[in-house]
Amino acid sequence: MSDPFISAALLEGIPSTYAGTRDGIDSILRDRGLRRSTPEDTARSLLLGAAATASLEGSEYDADTLAAGGGDAVARGAVRLSTELLGLLPTWNRSPVQALARIHALAASGSADDADLGRPVNPDGVARLTELAWMLGQPTEAPGLVVAALVNAEITAAGAFSSHNGVIGRAAERLVLLAKGVDPASVLVPEAGHAAEPAGYRSALEAYAGGQPTGVHQWLMYASQAFTRAAEASPLAR
Repeated sequence: MSDPFISAALLEGIPSTYAGTRDGIDSILRDRGLRRSTPEDTARSLLLGAAATASLEGSEYDADTLAAGGGDAVARGAVRLSTELLGLLPTWNRSPVQALARIHALAASGSADDADLGRPVNPDGVARLTELAWMLGQPTEAPGLVVAALVNAEITAAGAFSSHNGVIGRAAERLVLLAKGVDPASVLVPEAGHAAEPAGYRSALEAYAGGQPTGVHQWLMYASQAFTRAAEASPLAR
């Protein structure tokens, strides 16, 4: 397979949908000053993402509470992950599975058994992550947004770790947006894009996990809308 993501990227309606999504992101962010974004904008985006990803795990705290050190173990793990996530980009580019293990260790510390931190426990899931890592190492003409969406869904569906697989998938999605140049300042809030429609998010993930092209299509169509919401949630869009 010379281009492992292109078949999904060419499913009916996906090219035009994602072209429109990318245009919308650019109009919200770049036209409103992405080149003038600050480290504070990035930090705020990451904090908002931590609050959103924790909420999808049933941990409901606002960003200001988390910034003040509040929240339960799940929320604090999400904040801890958010502070270190972007620093994992070199590891992600070199060894995605190693980066995923570190993401799990950061997110799950305090809410999972220490023996399980950073250690995949599902052999089938490990095989899927290994295959995904190989795919990410191949050249592709698929849009970065499509790759990010597929990476999120595949990691979540693989279930390689004992817990927090959804958190890991969403964190990896943000890393792909950064690595692919879609969001070089990491000021989108993709986690908030999912948390805004939790029922749609879970339904689309379930469809993807079925392993059929129709499920992949459903997930990608859902994710295009989630990316639009991610841009609207950005500190730069306020």
